[in-house]
Amino acid sequence: MSRSKQWLSWIAILGLFFVYAGDAPPGVNEAHYLAKAKNFWDPSWCNEDLFVSSGKAHWLFYQLFGWPTLFVSLSTTAWIGRLIGWGMLSAGLVRLCSQLRLPPAAAPLIAVLWVAGIQEGNLAGEWVVGGIEAKVPAYALVLFGIAELLRRNWSATWLLFGAASAFHVLTGGWSVVAGAIAFLYLERIQPKGGQVRQPFFRPALFAGGLISLVGLLPAAAMSAGTTPEESVSAARIYTYFRISHHLLPSAFHFDWFVRHSVLTIATGLFLGADWFYAESPRRGGIIALASFAAGALLISLCGLVVGMLPAVAPDLAAKLLRFYWFRLADAITPLALACSVAGLLSSYASKLPSKAGLSIWKQIRNSVQRDVRSAWLIAAGIVVALAMYHAGRSTWERVADNVPISHSNRLLGLNRAASYWKQRRTMEDWIDVCRFVRANTAADAVLLTPRHQQSFKWYSHRAEVVNWKDIPQDAENLRKWARRFVEVFPMELSTMRVTIRYDRLRDFRRRFKVDWMIVDRRVVGPQLPLVQVYPVGEERNSTYAVYRLPTINDSPQNETVDDGKRRERTNDSSPDSTS
Repeated sequence: MSRSKQWLSWIAILGLFFVYAGDAPPGVNEAHYLAKAKNFWDPSWCNEDLFVSSGKAHWLFYQLFGWPTLFVSLSTTAWIGRLIGWGMLSAGLVRLCSQLRLPPAAAPLIAVLWVAGIQEGNLAGEWVVGGIEAKVPAYALVLFGIAELLRRNWSATWLLFGAASAFHVLTGGWSVVAGAIAFLYLERIQPKGGQVRQPFFRPALFAGGLISLVGLLPAAAMSAGTTPEESVSAARIYTYFRISHHLLPSAFHFDWFVRHSVLTIATGLFLGADWFYAESPRRGGIIALASFAAGALLISLCGLVVGMLPAVAPDLAAKLLRFYWFRLADAITPLALACSVAGLLSSYASKLPSKAGLSIWKQIRNSVQRDVRSAWLIAAGIVVALAMYHAGRSTWERVADNVPISHSNRLLGLNRAASYWKQRRTMEDWIDVCRFVRANTAADAVLLTPRHQQSFKWYSHRAEVVNWKDIPQDAENLRKWARRFVEVFPMELSTMRVTIRYDRLRDFRRRFKVDWMIVDRRVVGPQLPLVQVYPVGEERNSTYAVYRLPTINDSPQNETVDDGKRRERTNDSSPDSTS
């Protein structure tokens, strides 16, 4: 590839990523990662929040991507991180395309096929292109590592995979395992004749291992100082209660298995066809890519076997399933499919006879014959059309919603069929109530917040007692989170809303130092037997309200009070025991 064409390809991919995932912040997991990154650089920020102040597993990400929070807003920090992350992914795809000996125009096509394949064919909910978090730069480094693997440049491969592990230990770590499987095939099983077998153990492998310690040691510290019983308890909470939709095969929907199986079979077929019709210089790269994808698939198959253990050894299964066995295959299988489809189309286009006066479409039509290769060309065209349709549909849905994905009713699981205007109004009401809290509370205030939200700290810059999204990763605080969650959102209320029993609310006030709670009126109704702090007077908020928790002397019959700053009102209905 010429340098100018590579730059054009990089810009095109970056533009595609912006169109596909350029929602207003916070995106999925951004409020989670960047809140913690801000606390990493400013420990006084929300230091009473259980999640934010808990162990920092992704030290390198916080170190490199968190410092802008000292100078700019969280939203600006998110955009800075996104542009860097998407830029790295784009560069990785351009580099991979080059090593596969494909023309520059193929790289943007691979990008579209890749994001659509992950979106529609994942088994365990993995994604790569979206908001900024630790796995985004990690996957970018994995792409560079795969490009070096195609050249059998194993020293660079191990160093790049080690750097990926430093950002995200599981993304990079599983890439090392898949790379080792690819090495076994490429250097021990496949070599013929005079091909030199390269050594597995080399200085770069150990150097990559040392680099990976930047990510491995903080992750390992999450279980430090816990007893075996506490470690098992934390693993069960993580695997069976909170993250089962990513970790536990029995929790996956049947159609997830169907779609991922179809994707995997199609990937194998297209890789085979691409190899068969490719010129000799390209075949080595196709085999290397297929061997790495096979390694990722083997890891996933091992995860399915581990997924059978809960019936006979639930504690052991909980500890093993925490390692996201399906993550790498979710990302690499569609990548291999994208590269093979692009390879088939590129191979065919390069052999089109050049006839003056004929458009490219007429040349294609005249050259297509009823043979096997033409059938593969048609199949590849269908795959491209499906990818563009699904990626375009997803993009249009987000544009039509016109709210950040973190505010989408589809993501939050409440009133999924709400119209655009209702979702927009709900988001504006949420931002308004968060701004009210920020303006009327001390910097170290702690609040009870609704279950169906994940951005309270993003907008209010205040701590919260617990929410569903922000789960600590260290064992001690993970167990605290679980206890808090079932206390604040009790099982008798289907873990959907905070209890308003006076004895429990007084207990929350004493233990968590919380004075106010925000309620979602769609869940709890328009009135509660508590002192309403917001909205009052001329303030308007149709979705959320703020109430003051009862003190020891409070009763439901308290009259309107004046604290010298705001007028608060108390509804005169009496609370029942559970609602």
